[in-house]
Amino acid sequence: MYFPVANIEVNPLVPPLVAFAISFFTSMGGVSGAFLLLPFQVSVLGFTSPAVSSTNQLFNIVAIPSGVYRYIKEGRMLWPLTWIVIIGTLPGVLVGAIVRIKYLPDPKNFKLFAGLVLLYMGGRLLKDLACKTKRDTPTTEERFQQRHKKQGRTTGSGAVSPEHSSRVTVRHWSLIRLVYEFYGETFTVNALGLMALSLVVGMVGGVYGIGGGAIIAPFLVSFFGLPVYTVAGAALMGTFVTSVAGVVFYQILAPCYPGMVIAPDWLLGFLFGIGGFAGMYCGARLQKFVPAGFIKWILVVCLLFTAGKYIWSFLF
Repeated sequence: MYFPVANIEVNPLVPPLVAFAISFFTSMGGVSGAFLLLPFQVSVLGFTSPAVSSTNQLFNIVAIPSGVYRYIKEGRMLWPLTWIVIIGTLPGVLVGAIVRIKYLPDPKNFKLFAGLVLLYMGGRLLKDLACKTKRDTPTTEERFQQRHKKQGRTTGSGAVSPEHSSRVTVRHWSLIRLVYEFYGETFTVNALGLMALSLVVGMVGGVYGIGGGAIIAPFLVSFFGLPVYTVAGAALMGTFVTSVAGVVFYQILAPCYPGMVIAPDWLLGFLFGIGGFAGMYCGARLQKFVPAGFIKWILVVCLLFTAGKYIWSFLF
């Protein structure tokens, strides 16, 4: 099947199947999978114009709602954190779209940029995992995951249901600070600091075409020390909102650059989105049964492998 906007020919079953496989694992960590889907489009399918960024964001719009629905249903959507992330990333995504069009239209230069972004993300997560292997006491995530398995086997005998134990409770939030509880432990977030960080992340995400969620989720886990079980829903929702803004912005800018393909490939993005929709639902549904460390290792391997490939191809 030929996709005229992307100027590629591919079997229509390939995009949804690839998107499902990627999103199933990445959604467990609060990431839509767009950060890995873009290298697939660029390197495997040969979709290299700036329109690949907006198509990637279109994938987010179609795919993310299913994962968000699961997190809302299970009481793990931390809405204050969601709004903090959106307030910071939204302006950055719009600026990033302009940077992508004006300064990084060359596929080779864009690959270097993408490689450096992925390398940083993978390095942060790898450092976090290395530090945790030195600890003797289990983390909140580990204790929650272990108990959740036990509760899942005893719910029928009157124990507290796994869904109830997995809920987060907000104790305080403002533009200055967010405080919430999860599994008997209290977590505090510097809201202003996170907004400032989200602004930078949004710019990078706008250039790359991921809405910023793929970068902010590892930051929330490694830099702010928040459990991945509590930030996944917020990161996905933030990515959804910023992706909507990104696609609209790219579409508006398209007539201003008649010699460049900027607007998304709607059909290709929709096919990717269908697979991502199913993958994210399944991933969000099964996340609480999968160890957080395993989820992070999957992300690290994918990030570092793709980053190394892009940087190597630029240098040699």
